[in-house]
Amino acid sequence: METIQLNISKQQFVGLIQAMPEKDRLEIFDSLRKSLFVSRFDRLLKSTRTDKLSMEDITREVEAVRQEQYEERKK
Repeated sequence: METIQLNISKQQFVGLIQAMPEKDRLEIFDSLRKSLFVSRFDRLLKSTRTDKLSMEDITREVEAVRQEQYEERKK
């Protein structure tokens, strides 16, 4: 496969993608979604990392939510 390099603006790039058939746009969308998921998930993990929560705290909160959901279903 031969590679070429083009200098185009973001608007031109978007215009090219919009001119593509839907199937091709969906393939590009899926590829972008997959590649962005990892970086977005990594940022989420880094932003929520803390040493202030113990496993006991997490378990207690999970059980409280489960109990609340159980009570709601009983109604």
